[in-house]
Amino acid sequence: MKRSLLVGTLSVAVSGLLIAGAGTPASASKGPRAVSPKASKTQALQDAIAEVAASPAAVRAGSHDTFLSHDVTVDKDGTRHVHLDRRYQGLPVLGGDVIVHSAPNGELRSTSLTLKAPLTLSVTPKVSKQRAVAAAVATFKGKKKSTRAQLVVDATSATPALAWQVVVDGTAPDGSPSHFHTLVDAKTGKAGKAWNTFHTTVVPGRTAPKTTAPRTAGLAGVTASGTGHGYQVGDVTLGTNSITGGYELKDPTRGNGETRDAQNKTATNDSPPAGWGVSFTDADNVWGNGALTDRATVAVDAHYGIQATWDYYKNVHGRNGIKNDGVGARSFVHYGVNYDNAGWDDDSFSMIYGDGAVGQKPFTELDVAGHEMSHGVTAATAGLNYFGDAGGMNESTSDIFGTLVEFNANSPADKPDYLIGEKISSTPLRYMDDPKKDGASQSCWTTGTKNLDPHYSSGVGNHWFYLMAVGSGSSSYGNSPTCDGGTVTGLGNATAGKIWYRALTTYLTAASTYADARTATIKAATDLYGASSTQCTTVEKAWSGVAVAPTGTTCGGTTQPPTGTNLLANPGFESGATTWTASSGVITNETGATPHGGSYYAWLDGYGSTHTDTVSQSVTIPSTATAPKLSFWLAIDTKETGSTAYDTLKAQVVSGSTTTTLATYSNVTPSGYVQRTLDLSAFKGKTVTIKFTGAEDSSQATSFLIDDTSVTTG
Repeated sequence: MKRSLLVGTLSVAVSGLLIAGAGTPASASKGPRAVSPKASKTQALQDAIAEVAASPAAVRAGSHDTFLSHDVTVDKDGTRHVHLDRRYQGLPVLGGDVIVHSAPNGELRSTSLTLKAPLTLSVTPKVSKQRAVAAAVATFKGKKKSTRAQLVVDATSATPALAWQVVVDGTAPDGSPSHFHTLVDAKTGKAGKAWNTFHTTVVPGRTAPKTTAPRTAGLAGVTASGTGHGYQVGDVTLGTNSITGGYELKDPTRGNGETRDAQNKTATNDSPPAGWGVSFTDADNVWGNGALTDRATVAVDAHYGIQATWDYYKNVHGRNGIKNDGVGARSFVHYGVNYDNAGWDDDSFSMIYGDGAVGQKPFTELDVAGHEMSHGVTAATAGLNYFGDAGGMNESTSDIFGTLVEFNANSPADKPDYLIGEKISSTPLRYMDDPKKDGASQSCWTTGTKNLDPHYSSGVGNHWFYLMAVGSGSSSYGNSPTCDGGTVTGLGNATAGKIWYRALTTYLTAASTYADARTATIKAATDLYGASSTQCTTVEKAWSGVAVAPTGTTCGGTTQPPTGTNLLANPGFESGATTWTASSGVITNETGATPHGGSYYAWLDGYGSTHTDTVSQSVTIPSTATAPKLSFWLAIDTKETGSTAYDTLKAQVVSGSTTTTLATYSNVTPSGYVQRTLDLSAFKGKTVTIKFTGAEDSSQATSFLIDDTSVTTG
């Protein structure tokens, strides 16, 4: 359950409040706030709630929005990242979640979200719940056991709409548990998006190829108290629990993660309840015999998977369990009869493993275990939807971390590779070097990627990770082409894994797209290694290598200007006031506000008193220019309220004695950094001065931040 702490209803007018993306001046000197001690998660949450209440525009909130805590991260330097789920008039908003990024002292820096504007819609349905349930049940192909429905706001589409979210609990045609969600339009009764929150390793119903004989297993070398002879993982040591008369497969050192015998049954309510199944117990703490003649053999595989996954997240990322709360997950082996799949159920915080169809192997391979539990990590952090691009990233996240669990364990019985489930059948379930080799997955992003089953749209994320870790071209792990014909030099698993984990836990939200993932990983690489680092530029190359185009966020903080060479010198102010003429203190690297990229930027006004700042540079626009443009990134941070433009910034062109104002911005439209592009066609063949003039009245402060400018010829 999510914590139910609510932000009070936001009833303050949106237009005049602090917006994310720029620092807030503390005084007329525009100095930074004092640095506070590292906050607890509780304090970070409270401060984020206060920032949201004071700055609803930063999270696209209206007067009917409230927020619930989803996840809180506090970096080592005290920077906070608070993930909040949105409610609109009390209804859950799909795609409405937001991450509030704040400085160590609690000051709002920026936000991550996919909602484009405040919600304004009626929450009165025209379609009854009964009719909606009937429409959803008609689309369900398995065996229904129960249904549940609630009204939600679907903000994952271009136009948010009221919908019934109907969940059909039951059993899928292949025997998988199923929590089948369908959105039914609350006005028309038409069934729309559908997805399953029981996550399987392969598409339910897929038929795997025949397998060969099992490989010989070796020692994995993980310190624990028991000895296991597994089918997939070989001879391993296991964390077990001492009980009267012997031991049980429960690991007290890893949150009491437990492995149980499903006895070839299926859960009555499709989510294994507490106490379901039978404990594996043993008198001498030696488990399995390496063959399927002992039911404990595959339990060894699953139990080792719990501890290997726990150890990876703990030792590499400092994460204390799947939910970062110190609680271990449960595994159920021998699920169903000839069940040919494995899956994760976040509702019951458990995994199930089938024994495989006739002639197949059990699904208890190590990367499958890491894959399934990583669905729980995704649910506890970004909460990625299981449809659209987000669904593909949900699956690729599990493939990525399942692979990294396998590499971290480095078991001779399961030599690490970039293949998914390669020991289950003679053909791997998925290939990370070139995902299309499975005949269904995509190696390159397209506009149709979002329409695929998440197991297949995951190929884009898997391919990106492979390029990041291994690189393009041929290697001992495979042969990875790029979609743009470029070359990518891999950085290794450790770096690639840290970047993706940072993006997942800090910047991605439920409805993120692959384009958003490009932005998120650039931010993550910048946080970890710096904006000008090789790691960051490799992120960009790898995304281009899977056909995900550049966004407004790039390494170094700059964005490609409109077509043509930049005619401005020192366009990002990184050389200080060189080539620019500016008022005192305008071109700065002060930490009281945030540059779009690099360290320097232009900070106009922000004093809270009558004041005018300017910054300008002369430039010659060729007469041969086809479509000359002025482009710049602008953030507006204000303490003004209301809809009156008290403080203004003018983008101007001075030609001779004539000053032309191309655009005017004000406190009425606060924003984080947004790229503005203005037409300079009227000034072809002239030498002009590009000038920004910020004018502030005698009342509340407004800061205009400008960075990464360009004048191009088109």
